[in-house]
Amino acid sequence: MSELQNLIQFLQHKAYKLRVHSLTMTTAAGSGHPTSALSAADIVAVLFFYAMRFDPENYNNPNNDRFILSKGHASPVLYAVWNELGKLSDTDLLTYRKINSVLEGHPTLKFTYTEAATGSLGIGLSIGLGEALAAKIDKRNYRTYVLMGDSETAEGSVWEAAELASHYKSNQLIGIIDCNRLGQSTSTLDDWHTERIAQKWHAFGWKTFIVDGHDMQELVHAFKKAHTVKDQPSMIIAKTIKGYGVAQVENKEGYHGKVFTKQELEQILPQLKERFAQAANYSSTGFVWKPQLPTVAQLPEAVIVELKNSTYKMGEELATRKAYGQAVTALGRVNEHVVCLDAEVKNSTYADIFQERFPERFVQCYIAEQNMIGMATGINRRNKVPFASTFGSFFSRAYDQIRMAAIGTAALRLVGSHAGVSIGQDGPSQMALEDIALMRALPESIVLYPCDAVSTYHAVELMGNYHKGISYLRTTRANTPVIYDNNHKFKIGGCTVLKQSDSDKACIVAAGITVFEALKAYELLQKEGIAISVIDLYSIKPLDAKTLDAVGTKSNDTIITVEDHYLQGGIGEAVCSTLRNKAIRIENLAVTQLPRSGKPEELLAMMNIDAAAIVKKVKQLL
Repeated sequence: MSELQNLIQFLQHKAYKLRVHSLTMTTAAGSGHPTSALSAADIVAVLFFYAMRFDPENYNNPNNDRFILSKGHASPVLYAVWNELGKLSDTDLLTYRKINSVLEGHPTLKFTYTEAATGSLGIGLSIGLGEALAAKIDKRNYRTYVLMGDSETAEGSVWEAAELASHYKSNQLIGIIDCNRLGQSTSTLDDWHTERIAQKWHAFGWKTFIVDGHDMQELVHAFKKAHTVKDQPSMIIAKTIKGYGVAQVENKEGYHGKVFTKQELEQILPQLKERFAQAANYSSTGFVWKPQLPTVAQLPEAVIVELKNSTYKMGEELATRKAYGQAVTALGRVNEHVVCLDAEVKNSTYADIFQERFPERFVQCYIAEQNMIGMATGINRRNKVPFASTFGSFFSRAYDQIRMAAIGTAALRLVGSHAGVSIGQDGPSQMALEDIALMRALPESIVLYPCDAVSTYHAVELMGNYHKGISYLRTTRANTPVIYDNNHKFKIGGCTVLKQSDSDKACIVAAGITVFEALKAYELLQKEGIAISVIDLYSIKPLDAKTLDAVGTKSNDTIITVEDHYLQGGIGEAVCSTLRNKAIRIENLAVTQLPRSGKPEELLAMMNIDAAAIVKKVKQLL
């Protein structure tokens, strides 16, 4: 028997085992998607036992090939393959979907051998592209494989990734479409028209291969050819049958997400063994599989990086968005793992400052924010420090990718410029007014909203050293004066008391642009003999509850929040929630109506968040 024949028989045996495991664990769980796992079993067997170069004993070797299961509902086949690699026991598989198990219904990083949290479809290819670009940045030769379902290719984010992968000639990215024809509730957009699917990918600049997804020899040949492709990504379109191996459900609608009972499984497993008799009764006859081991290397560990103090001058006017560009470039000088991604607004976010200094670590994502976030997730997975920037309002388009990154505990640094009505004449479509609420809602996120260049500079440093989850920096369009000394210390969860006396009638809590409105109000009220305290709440999540409580209590038990953001989910509600059990009266000034185009000062006045509105509110409370 030839070496190829030995390999094919071994792969067929592994695919059979993957099917058995997938059926057994979903039945034990009483839920899951066995038919989706069954269609992909042959593909996964070939990937892990032929195509991929990796060391199962050293998953974190940065030279390992990577695998992303974009069709996350097929998680049983992922767990099954790691069972076959000796990293999970049969007993472990039976914990699938149980509350204390790391084998969750859709993959998360609780399971050591998961490359990315998936389950919301259409995200995996972007993450894979990020990993492939990280390989180029680091001059590594590992490949990233992304297994997608045919249904998810209807998602626009897939084509954002497809176009950019071609643009960057990402030959180290290999996609596979499990073309099983059936979605959750109906047939897919292209059914089994694999030629039509291939034409789409070819039009986007990919090298395409059409194969029978249940023919081991065809799969092996396709991967072998994909490995030789230069200067373009590859897509293998594998025609498969949903539920393959279980005759009564093969290619039938109505079985997505449905498991077999124990009684049904008792009948199915013998039928499966009979159908794949040679694979089930496989004997190695001397063939010994060994993983293709890459060279050994170490992933860089996250380290605390300190910036030298900034050199801004007190009173100097500079937009915080520009201070961001300067700060992230300074961070890039002392941390070679910092990577900047921008959504074709680099001259507005000032990410172009970083690009000019570190072009090899700058990724232009064009106007495709969903893909940008997915790519940042993949880049972070390779232990890099990604900063992704665009207008704050446009992050809402990519919120699904952001929340999935949070589920995957990715440490993304997101920078949203042009926040609030203070951007002026561009109008409401460009005004980030719900971004704080969106970012606050994420688990383990931090939200920073600096008011001047110095606080922005230090906020970027804090973000660069935050590795527990997503950090969000809100920057403003307008120039603002520097009010902080360069030696001022900032911290996550901190705030600064800018004004305070022993006779304050109210405490004004502001952030970003409204800090300056609060300071103007302070001066106006001082002239009338009314004292107020002013807090710069530069860290919105987490909040400095102790300082808010102490200053609010000393300020006549009265706090007035003022923010350039919608009331719902913003600073006011955050403060109210934090001090909900305190005997402090809290009033909120926020954007409560749909804004319009106008001069910044006109809009701040119209929304009742300017100095005059603060003065009026203080007097009303007196």
